[in-house]
Amino acid sequence: MNSSFPILVVLLALLFGASAPRAAEESGPAMAPIPPECVAPGADVATIAPLPAIARALSERKKVVALAIGGSAVGSGRRGGDYYALVETFLEQTFKGLDVTIVQRGVSGELARDAAERIKLETARSGPDVVFWQVGTADALAGVDPEEFGETLRDTIRWLREHDVDTVLIGLHYSRALARDPHYQAVRGKVVDVAKTENVLRISRYEVMETLAKIQKSGRQPETDAELTATSYDCMAEYLARSLATGIFGRAKITPPARTPDKR
Repeated sequence: MNSSFPILVVLLALLFGASAPRAAEESGPAMAPIPPECVAPGADVATIAPLPAIARALSERKKVVALAIGGSAVGSGRRGGDYYALVETFLEQTFKGLDVTIVQRGVSGELARDAAERIKLETARSGPDVVFWQVGTADALAGVDPEEFGETLRDTIRWLREHDVDTVLIGLHYSRALARDPHYQAVRGKVVDVAKTENVLRISRYEVMETLAKIQKSGRQPETDAELTATSYDCMAEYLARSLATGIFGRAKITPPARTPDKR
């Protein structure tokens, strides 16, 4: 566990209410249940990794600036409104007194190598504490070499770390048609490998969408890919916000609760 964790808990207790019970200080703020449509039992929802830049932002100014890059930064879910507006709302409601600003610079269909260059420019311009990078789908569809793609991810993550910025990788889009595509799966696997070796937080969008699709199919209520994508925007916003809260408090890996059996 990150050695700064005990200090961070004390700082958060001071920032968000020293009158809270000790148990709450140790476990973090209470979070509302995961929405039923996002419950994906067995899915590898997210990893956990240290977030030193976010921790510093919390302790110094109670404000977090995030830079959103990638196709999902311009998407919206079924609830209406913007994808990352859900993240802002969740974090600000969970951490009372916290100001979250998400600078959206997503470009649909952008390759990782092009996004990497813009990340450097936007980091200088926006001064983020963390980058939310939805990455991989466009590269896989464009036939980018997985090794080249992986090197782009590693180099960019390391550049961000050198500039005191955390990274959160949001994985590939799930499509039934690409479930057996070897190149698509190779790029997907590269995101997993890089997140693990570089020790950065990863949101498993593909795995969650795949699990939800299987549940819907077994319940004889299959959604179209477009409907599933809209649902995934809502769910990924939920899991991204929860993963940040989890990372801040150093909890164990997020595990979705078991879905209540359908009694129909």
